[in-house]
Amino acid sequence: MFVAPKNADSLLVEAQSKALYLKLIEQINKDFNLANEGIDFPLSISPDEIKIQLHEKIYRMIQYKFAEYLNLLYIIDVSESEIKKLDGSDLVILAEQVSFLILKREWQKVWFRNYYK
Repeated sequence: MFVAPKNADSLLVEAQSKALYLKLIEQINKDFNLANEGIDFPLSISPDEIKIQLHEKIYRMIQYKFAEYLNLLYIIDVSESEIKKLDGSDLVILAEQVSFLILKREWQKVWFRNYYK
C-alpha cells in the first residue's frame, strides 16, 4: 500500500531502500523534458544534491518563468489543492515546498508502476 512520505528526506531514503531511486531520477528528467524545461539529472546524483538542484530550478521558474512553471505542475500532475494550501509569502520556502510536492508526485508514479508491474 502506498503511503506518502512526510518530507523529501524520507522520500529519497525510501526510494533508495526499494532500489527505485534511479527510476525516480529518470521520471523527473522525463517530465521536465515533456514540459520543455530541460533538466538532466545524472543517475549518479546524490539525494541531497537532487533536492538542492530541484529547489533552485523551481525557485528560478517561479521568479522568471511563471507560465512554464504552471505548465510543469500540470504535466507532472501536482495536486492543485495542495498547491493552493501553500503560503506564497516567502519564495524560497514556497519553492522548497513545491519541490517536495513534485518529488512526492513523481515518487507516487514510480512506486505504482513498480508495484503493479
